[in-house]
Amino acid sequence: MSAETQRPQARLWSKRFTYDDWMESQNVPVHRGYYIADLRTIELAWWELGQCNAAFIQLVGQEGVTSTRVIEIPAGKSLKVNSFAFDEIGYALDGHGLTTHILPGGEKRTFEWQPSSMFIMPRHQAYQLTNAEGSKPVRLMFFNYLPMAMSVVPDPEFYFNGPPPGQYGQTQDFYAEARMVKPNAVGDGAYLGKRVYWYGNFFPSMKDWDKMASNAHRGAGSTSVYCQFPDTELSAHMSEFAVGTYKKAHRHGPGRAIVIPRGEGYSIMWEEGKDKVIIPWQEASLFVPPDRWFHQHFNIGDVPARYLAMHPPMQFHGHAEKVTDRAKDQIEYIDEDPTVRERFEAELAKRGLTSGLDPKVYTERDFDWAKFATEVHGSGTN
Repeated sequence: MSAETQRPQARLWSKRFTYDDWMESQNVPVHRGYYIADLRTIELAWWELGQCNAAFIQLVGQEGVTSTRVIEIPAGKSLKVNSFAFDEIGYALDGHGLTTHILPGGEKRTFEWQPSSMFIMPRHQAYQLTNAEGSKPVRLMFFNYLPMAMSVVPDPEFYFNGPPPGQYGQTQDFYAEARMVKPNAVGDGAYLGKRVYWYGNFFPSMKDWDKMASNAHRGAGSTSVYCQFPDTELSAHMSEFAVGTYKKAHRHGPGRAIVIPRGEGYSIMWEEGKDKVIIPWQEASLFVPPDRWFHQHFNIGDVPARYLAMHPPMQFHGHAEKVTDRAKDQIEYIDEDPTVRERFEAELAKRGLTSGLDPKVYTERDFDWAKFATEVHGSGTN
């Protein structure tokens, strides 16, 4: 596996980045726009560097910050991957398989994944991906910060045929299932405030993950899990919200890739003062809220919906999460445009469903979300 060195002339004050030139030089499909309806069905083509069928995805809101790509492994086949000089979050879109890491001493370490498994692929570590399905190909999605990295060191060879491996990721229990951690117990986890989060390299199934905690400030009686991976600034969180509910509109920095593990619904995204973009979604859909665009998620299906947000490094997290001033980060139900509720209830009616939100959320600024969450989830924590 080799990477051709791309050394384009620098473009001052341009929104075209070194990564864009490299990506387009790979001669595989690049999917753009505001969303991908189903990552399991997008067009792929042969990627010489990866020795597999693949596609790159660069949605509005990712440019220059994060990268996503989808690869496919044929039925019963294995794919060898040389060490990369950047970390990635892997997410299994369908099928079952194995990842085998080849450690410097020649030892091997293997873990199994299934649909909606999430795991970290550590830098400077060669590995092999194996499709355990004997009759069909499987697809994986990878999320990374390569666009940012290439803006700092604009030499593709550095990332794909880079320095020898260090000690990262070599412990035998590296892929033990993630464990719960209290605030401030690990490194710089203080940014999560008082939230408990899960710390590790392997999350077996984000579709079925049941260790969730109340996320009342975002509305809808929702629950969430916050995921931190060791020795990397990549992180993630997942939120679940009940049938017939929707989340409060909020905004933050760029680059968060949101994939749907379960459910059916839509999201609305808009830059303040401009037209809204409607994003329909289902399992395996992907979208990226652009920088400082408000966005809002709606469950119009018949099961609790989940979205999984993969985060870029901390400097791109953007606005604070707890501000309730409309002029800043979050729009309360009482302050939102009435057409938001009207559209939601109309979509539910088409499916024979009704809103699960208490009408008081539209009139009481201090609505008791803790009580609502208890009614929806029992104790409010899964």
